[in-house]
Amino acid sequence: MASPPHSFPISLMGTGNTPDNKLTLKRPSSPESSGRSATVTLLDEPTSPVKTLSIKTFPYTDKSASTVVSPTEWFNVGFHSGDSRNPVNYSRLRKWCITLVVCAFNGITSPATSSFSMGFPSMIRDLHCTRFQATVAYCLYSLGFAIVPLFTSALSEEVGRKPIYLVTAFLGTLCYMLAALSGNIETVMVARFLGGACASTGSTLVGGTISDIWEPHERGLPMAVFALVNMVTNGLGSIISGWLELDPYLQWRWIQWIQGIVNGTYFFIGLLVMEETRSHIILRGIAKKLRKETGDARYLVRGDETRQKLSVMIKTSCTRPIMFVFTEPIVTCICIWVFFMSGVLYVQIGRSVSRVFRNLYDFNMGQSGLVFITVIVGSILGLGANVLQDALYRKNVSQRGPEARLYIACLVGLLLPTSMFIYAWTADPNIFWMWPVVGLTIFMFCSFASFQVVFIYLADCYGPMASSALAGQGLTRNLGSFALPLFSRKIFDKLTYKWANTLFGGIAVILIPVPFVLLFYGSSLRERSRVCRELMQLEEKPVTTSGDGGP
Repeated sequence: MASPPHSFPISLMGTGNTPDNKLTLKRPSSPESSGRSATVTLLDEPTSPVKTLSIKTFPYTDKSASTVVSPTEWFNVGFHSGDSRNPVNYSRLRKWCITLVVCAFNGITSPATSSFSMGFPSMIRDLHCTRFQATVAYCLYSLGFAIVPLFTSALSEEVGRKPIYLVTAFLGTLCYMLAALSGNIETVMVARFLGGACASTGSTLVGGTISDIWEPHERGLPMAVFALVNMVTNGLGSIISGWLELDPYLQWRWIQWIQGIVNGTYFFIGLLVMEETRSHIILRGIAKKLRKETGDARYLVRGDETRQKLSVMIKTSCTRPIMFVFTEPIVTCICIWVFFMSGVLYVQIGRSVSRVFRNLYDFNMGQSGLVFITVIVGSILGLGANVLQDALYRKNVSQRGPEARLYIACLVGLLLPTSMFIYAWTADPNIFWMWPVVGLTIFMFCSFASFQVVFIYLADCYGPMASSALAGQGLTRNLGSFALPLFSRKIFDKLTYKWANTLFGGIAVILIPVPFVLLFYGSSLRERSRVCRELMQLEEKPVTTSGDGGP
């Protein structure tokens, strides 16, 4: 007896047919199968030298209706047009629910940097460590964030996105507990590195999840929400942690405990509501079900027949982003820019802001934490700038291509040194404290806007290779967050906060041309890029489509 019908068509890979050829196979009439039929799309894409189509056992027919030819063909399982199981076809409400859930993962992990630094005074006292050792623990989170995704990002190809979110959320909770229970700074360092590793393997998937469910022209606002959640929660973490540090019964250990509780709560919520969005994993599950129901092992998802070993995929995910950083001019320019900007952001969060306002304006730890409202205000301004950027993109994309994403980046290039000079030269006890807050707000706006621009621009430039380009910039961004704070104390001690921040502003002036070069010469750089040329040639080739309209 044939198996029960399924609600999706099966694309059979064969030769001598065009995509428009349809074949309807019906079961012989019986009480069980009356009226049931299946649509099969025959594609002109050979998977073997055989020139005939093999339908030896098909789930909608019994054996008496089968045609026996070569058994070397395979059946490609794909989504048909409008299939409700395709993540791209989810309702807008469902898409936004998924987007907010995965952005929440980044929202609970990003405060781990800024909030940790607010607990320095009590940690140094309790663990009898130096401020430099505490700073190393602070920076190790970024190092774990930078390195580990190179090894783990390939796992999403094998197991999907949902398991990685859940596993890393669970392990991250354990890392917060380890830090909270630590009796020495060395254990805290280990917990911080492992915590950054866990946070990175989930957070680096957020952009991919957004790409899974939103069409390219729809991704601007979801990516803005992603960046907004990242920055706002960073500011909230500092504000809350400042008051926790001020309470002698809470302080640094409870900063870690509260983050662990939030992380653990997210894990349990994720178990209930999180969905798998990687279409290849969903189709692989459908194909597995078909193989089990029919006993026919030829039901496969496109690419599975030539899928590489996991070890090969991990090697590629480790080496290709580094290759992009050093050989792709666009990625190289972006990486230089974000290395500096992210490093300075972590210097301000981890060392400069709280100490400037405590030493110069006699703020207590709680009041110093309130200064990080600038992160929230700057992020909201950046979200408004994103609306303007999207309008400029729609207006100019036909003439400029992906470079139409960079108008706000050019504004950031000009405002970044301006904000740093304002902060450096107004942080003075004789000048009202609101002026350095204004400089910090502009700086946080620049950080937010650049974070989003980089993601969308690289995704537009490199298409199917965007994950490698984004991994390369993520690596350099987090290495900047790791390296610059380690040296910041000596810089501030030698130059004072005023002149050290002036130095940062001077470097920002040197980097002003970066977004302008990309805006005006980005298309020429892409023409000289080997990867971009290959992608353009691939797009020019005629592509055979299956039910989902994809290659």
